[in-house]
Amino acid sequence: MFPVRLSAAQQAIGGFLVGRLAPFGDSDIAEGMRYATEGGKRLRGFLAIESAALWDVPQEQALIAAGAVEALHAYSLVHDDLPAMDDDDLRRGRPTVHVKWDEATAILVGDALQTFAFELLADPVLGEAGTQIALVSELARASGAAGMVLGQAQDIAAETAGRALDLDEITALQANKTGRLIEWPAVAGAIMAGEDPEPLRRYARAIGLAFQIADDILDVEGDTALAGKRLQKDAEAGKATFVSLLGLDAAKARAAGLVDEACATIAPFGKRGDTLADLARYIVARDR
Repeated sequence: MFPVRLSAAQQAIGGFLVGRLAPFGDSDIAEGMRYATEGGKRLRGFLAIESAALWDVPQEQALIAAGAVEALHAYSLVHDDLPAMDDDDLRRGRPTVHVKWDEATAILVGDALQTFAFELLADPVLGEAGTQIALVSELARASGAAGMVLGQAQDIAAETAGRALDLDEITALQANKTGRLIEWPAVAGAIMAGEDPEPLRRYARAIGLAFQIADDILDVEGDTALAGKRLQKDAEAGKATFVSLLGLDAAKARAAGLVDEACATIAPFGKRGDTLADLARYIVARDR
């Protein structure tokens, strides 16, 4: 059941983004936006759809939230891949945007995807203005100077300083860099439904950390062809990861414990929360 729901969501989100990006035409920026949002796991968008489903939020509204977080995530990857950041030439098994085009185009594609995400949240289909404002403000905080961007800055600062972070520091960094953009789609469903977002926020914080630990494990054990990106880069650079700090077995145990914590958090939702529990388990079992 879970693979079917995930696949259906991936296709729905892909179709939604194709439709919403079509009016931008065929400039290099528009083509880059489409290129950057193609493929991927779409777990953040899937999380938006499934959190909305807990309260029977209409699919039309859920897809807007899913599209917004996928666009925001794509922007972050385009910029993160730049030579001044992580300097990656492979993303989702294809050349990164700055490799396929050039650095200036990649910067502008990222900028355009970020503003596109907020444009989507201005869609009146989402309902009352108060709901839209809540979604926009949550996403801005999650992705900006107190969230994802802060985490990226913390990562760069640690690399520039030439010292490995300790466990508390890397946990805080990844809670910002990776976790906050997983947290937003989890609470988006509750916001759209006018419900308390805190249970889903706790769930998302657990799976967000599990997601990053799983990424660190994949960087050691994964297959580049399946992952679609260069692996073992952190080890080569001497950067601290959950695996380097905890050891491989302890990192796997920590990820499994976070999955249990996430599942316990959504247990009060009963059968309605089953797909979210499956998502938590998938996050640590994935091969890409």
